[in-house]
Amino acid sequence: MRILELKGVSKSFGGLKAVEDFNLSIEEGEILGLIGPNGAGKSTIFNCIAGVYPPTAGEIYFKGENITRQRPWDLCREGLARTFQIVKPFSSRTALYNVTVGAFATTGKRAEAERRALKVLRRLHMQDVKDVRAGNLTIAYLKRLEIARALATQPKILLLDEVMAGLRPTEVDEMVKIIKELRESGVTIFVIEHIMRAIMALSDRIAVLHFGKKITEGTPKEVASDERVIKAYLGEEYGTA
Repeated sequence: MRILELKGVSKSFGGLKAVEDFNLSIEEGEILGLIGPNGAGKSTIFNCIAGVYPPTAGEIYFKGENITRQRPWDLCREGLARTFQIVKPFSSRTALYNVTVGAFATTGKRAEAERRALKVLRRLHMQDVKDVRAGNLTIAYLKRLEIARALATQPKILLLDEVMAGLRPTEVDEMVKIIKELRESGVTIFVIEHIMRAIMALSDRIAVLHFGKKITEGTPKEVASDERVIKAYLGEEYGTA
């Protein structure tokens, strides 16, 4: 079943076309990767999907419903959640508090919000730091905390925006494992990432964005061997590796 579909989505900021005529569909239970150089328009696409920016043109469908002009908080209640590249927690409050705040997006009951937050922290192997202030957490835990806040809203689809940036290789491997576990639990994943070994290991399919336009889409193997992708993003070294 198709859970998310973008039809001819474009976004301009004044005279700058950040995204142009972008088409994409994601099946329920899929992990789909989105890659491309910095400034290609990847986060702009996420912002359009999540209701932060209204598209200049085109339509976005979630579970068959046109959500093109819906607000972020309404989309969250419907089951669409996202993370952000720059993590901005409530630094003086605990990890549990931060995730509980996320749960309040879809429940007004404190006991339910805390119960849900504790469950999410266990899923992300963060139960040992639930009482630690967010400002004292490592970058690896802060990245997980960002995912945890989104998961506490009980999403059907989760948009992950560079959740592995800044992590060490072993931490990247742990994050890959966590994301796969989330998919196995029934959450569809749409992920932006620059760490190629991670995105290749995670994704069922990958779309490649360059100067706001999709230049190809396919399996990790197909994308990695595409001359246009090698030239625009991966580099000759990757193509010959």
